[in-house]
Parts: sequence; structure tokens; C-alpha cells
Amino acid sequence: MYIKRDMEPLVKALSVEYPAILITGPRQVGKTTMLQKLMEGTNRSYVTLDDLTARQLAKTDPELFFQTYGTPILIDEVQYAPELFTYIKIMVDKNHTPGEFWMTGSQAFKLMHGIQESLAGRVAILNLSSLSQNEIYNHCTSQPFRLNLQELREKQATAKSADLMQMFSRIWTGSMPAIVSGTYTNRNIFYSSYISTYIDRDVKELSPAVDSLNFLQFITAVAARTSQLLNIAEIARDASIDQITAKKWLGILETLGLIFYLRPYSNNTLKRTIKTPKLYFTDTGLAVYLTKWSSTETLESGAMNGAFFENYIVSEIIKSYYNAGQEPFLYYYRDKDMKEIDVIMESDGQLHPIEIKKSASPNNGMIKAFSVLDKATVPCGTGAVICMKNELSALSRENLIVPAWLV
Repeated sequence: MYIKRDMEPLVKALSVEYPAILITGPRQVGKTTMLQKLMEGTNRSYVTLDDLTARQLAKTDPELFFQTYGTPILIDEVQYAPELFTYIKIMVDKNHTPGEFWMTGSQAFKLMHGIQESLAGRVAILNLSSLSQNEIYNHCTSQPFRLNLQELREKQATAKSADLMQMFSRIWTGSMPAIVSGTYTNRNIFYSSYISTYIDRDVKELSPAVDSLNFLQFITAVAARTSQLLNIAEIARDASIDQITAKKWLGILETLGLIFYLRPYSNNTLKRTIKTPKLYFTDTGLAVYLTKWSSTETLESGAMNGAFFENYIVSEIIKSYYNAGQEPFLYYYRDKDMKEIDVIMESDGQLHPIEIKKSASPNNGMIKAFSVLDKATVPCGTGAVICMKNELSALSRENLIVPAWLV
């Protein structure tokens, strides 16, 4: 069963303007499936560089590669042959044909060798994550999540609500298309195979000397610290590796889109802020699997329930921006006085503080730390507590109460 992606209209629109489009994101989040759906009924050819024969041709003779497959073309896993980028640049500059090249890559664009230099100004770059709850449950056009009361009211009228156990079922299951669509029903086997594929293909491509068992132990140690301040020393200790290796392997996880960071918000007037980033997994199902929570019930009642709830909400906010082709400007705040704000969204010249709580009874004490932003040079706009309350409401004129299923 194909699940319609919120990004589809954006890809169509950009294909009329840009000669090349690159969709990046982790493996198996649906990049290729979405583009193949959009190319149905067209003369676009398809080739994947997971195919070693095609990869070898792309790397050794890019000109013959394009003579063989022609254009318009969809090139899957293009990061394996950066040699193609120079030839794509030549063809783009010669032909000026909108939508001639569609590409996917399971490495983050900013860290993908070669493309920035070769295709700067010629390629539209989008980031596709695993399915958002909006795509799975609401089937409505996604807009970036904003603390706009009218927009949230309109969404509440059509969105599918979720109680506590339903929300934790979403967190536990994860949002990989193959699981959500029912293609694979055994979640444990899927994630076990998923990790093995990543280690054997992508991790070893980036770091050939990686030991598979050591890396599995390492990524498990990382998953146990989701929604926490990054502590490389603790991760290295639990994975029985040195800190230099741990730092390098964290870079690999970020490059492959499996983890992301929230950076701390600070400016010249907020001098006591902690500078360490917070770590999150792109897909909560993978992190839950790695940390061995056997069911929705054990996860909801377990010691990490708050961390996974926060991870889910933060990743959903980020997905809403990526699906609209926008960059999310998200931060967190913590200072040496232990005042903390889970998320700060910066948009339209304002800061929007957000507290994320599993509670269904939010109170003013939860937003006490928001006042630290009064010292910031950027003005503070509407804030919110995102929680398990059933209905959209407010704590005050400036601070909303937003149900978690409405993100």
C-alpha cells in the first residue's frame, strides 16, 4: 500500500523550475518509492547505484553511463558515484532542461562529497524523513508546524486524535513505510535487517575498518541516550571504544541521517547557557528496538518514556518543515542554573518556546523557564506545552496547550 507523501506537490513544482532535484534521507524512508510513483506514465529511466555494475560504469565512464541510460533519469543512491556530478553539471549547462535529473542519496547533502562544488545553484535539495504522523493518520497537506491558533484549530478539525497508549504505539512502531504500510509485519526482524544492511553497506563504505559487532554495541549506547545532552565519553565507555572513534562514528550516524542534533540557543545576553547539543533519533522505532522495549505498554511505563516522547515530538516538528521544503530553525535552551526549554523555534523574527510533557494536565510551572528568553535580543512570540491533553487550549494569552497528535 502506497502512502501519499506530503512532499509530492513540491517535487512536481520544483521539476518545472530546476534541472536537477536531489532527495536525501536515510535508507528505506520512501525516497525512491515516492519518485517512482511520480514518474509513472513518463519516459524517465531508472537506475540504482546499489547495482554494482551500474555503479562501476558511473564511476569509470560517466559519459557512457548517460549514453546507456539516457535522460530524463532517476539515479538512486547517487552518493556512490560522485564522479557523475561533473557530467550532470555539463549537461545541465548545455540543455537547461527542467526536471532532467532526479537523484536520491542516503547521505546528508551537507556531508555528501562533491555535489556542493559541482551542482551549486543547479540542484534543488530536499530532505525526506520517514513518514510523519500527518502522512500516516491525517492524509492532509502538510504545513510547517507553527504555533498559530487558527491553523491548529483547522488541523484539529480533521486530524486523527490519539490517547496515551495510541501515541506510544506510534512511538514504539516507528514510522518506516515498510512497517506502517504492512509490507513487513514483524517489526523486530525488519529493524534487525535494517541495521545489518546499514552496517554492511553504508557504514563500511564510510569507514571500511568498522567491526560490525562493535558498531552495533555503539549505536545501542547512542539510542540509550536519545533526547539527552551529547556525552561522547559515556557513549565510548559503554561501547568499549575510545572517544575519537565514538566521535567519528557519531559523524557517520549523522551523515546517514539516523540521528540529528538540536543545538543550544544562545546570544550575547544569555551568557550562562550550556553549549553541548542534544541528540535525537530520526525514527523512534529504531531507537526503541535498539534499547529493547518489547511492547507499547513496557515503553509507556518504562524509565525512558519521557525521552522517547520528546524525541517523537521533536522529529515530527522537523519532518513538517522538511516536507514543505523548508529549513527548521530549532534549538533548545539549558543554562548553568538548570533552567531548561525543550525546543525553541525561531521564525519571522520571533522565538517560540516549547515544553514537551507526557502529562495530560499541563500547568504554569511547566513554562516557568520561558521567561529567560525575555533577556534575548530576539522578541519572544507564542509559546506552548505539547502534551497529552485531548483538546487544543491555552495556559495564557501567550502560551498554548497543544495535543501531541496535532504536531
